[in-house]
Amino acid sequence: MTRHRFVIAIAAIATALVVAAADYADARAGRGSSAGSRGMRTYSTPAPTQTAPSTAAPMQRSMTQPGRTGTAGAATAARPGLFGGMFGGGLLGGLAAGFLGAGLFGLLFGHGLFGGMAGFASIIGLLLQVVLVVIVARLLFAWWQRRNAPAYASGAPSPGAAPGGPTTHAYTGLGSGLGAGLGGGMFGGNKPADEPLSIEKEDYDAFERLLGDVQAAYSAEDLNALRRLVTPEMLSYFSEDLADNASRGVVNQVSDVKLLQGDLAEAWREGSTEYATVAMRFALTDRMVERASGRTVEGGSPSEATELWTFMRSRGGEWLLSAIQQA
Repeated sequence: MTRHRFVIAIAAIATALVVAAADYADARAGRGSSAGSRGMRTYSTPAPTQTAPSTAAPMQRSMTQPGRTGTAGAATAARPGLFGGMFGGGLLGGLAAGFLGAGLFGLLFGHGLFGGMAGFASIIGLLLQVVLVVIVARLLFAWWQRRNAPAYASGAPSPGAAPGGPTTHAYTGLGSGLGAGLGGGMFGGNKPADEPLSIEKEDYDAFERLLGDVQAAYSAEDLNALRRLVTPEMLSYFSEDLADNASRGVVNQVSDVKLLQGDLAEAWREGSTEYATVAMRFALTDRMVERASGRTVEGGSPSEATELWTFMRSRGGEWLLSAIQQA
């Protein structure tokens, strides 16, 4: 019995250490999770790059619902009604839907699909009813599957993937830290010729600047600064995280943020909105500090992280952080 209790105690201590390590790993802005929205590509996988060659983690928190490809009007237009979805549009679709609808109403009221027939015709009607019921059941199942399947972007090719597989042209030369200019060295040109959105050097500079500014504002618990740097959705997630820290009596301090390597994974347009997803490997010092005493309770050693950040802007506007995914 004593030995059994000893084993349980060891297991409890190990679990506590794992949880503490997990809490620390999730300390920086975004808490090491995958959250936010990438427009119509929210639930699709960004193209692999040299910086993040593995598959990105799926979204754990997002205000974009699976199957929603745009505005409510667009979603409605993309999803016709029950009979319209089964038979399609046009004259034949309308006739088939009307015929089936009339037959089903006949069944409901006890007249059958061919209630006015007699003799051999009634037998044929019965067989047709059975066949139609089977067809309707299969069509209903197929329609239900289509309605509940996530709708991904399919209009534009994925800018990181060629027909024969993903193609990346990453360059890993290092610059002099934040503000050095991603387009000139840290970020590679992972951009095939048919890319629908061109990312220029000033865009790379903005991405690098946002990496440092977002971490600094999060560390300072400055929601006003974050409001200028991120989308309202990401602001809500950061606010929740900061409120959780406050309730625990700690402050997450992030310092010495330095971009080490980066690649463009995807860049595309959706109407007047532009998106860019970039993989970034960066160094940072991440610590949890006790709010009352200023004592470091977690972390404090230099570390590295690799994440995919998605930025969005209205055409001609400023880039804002709209999603973070773990590599």
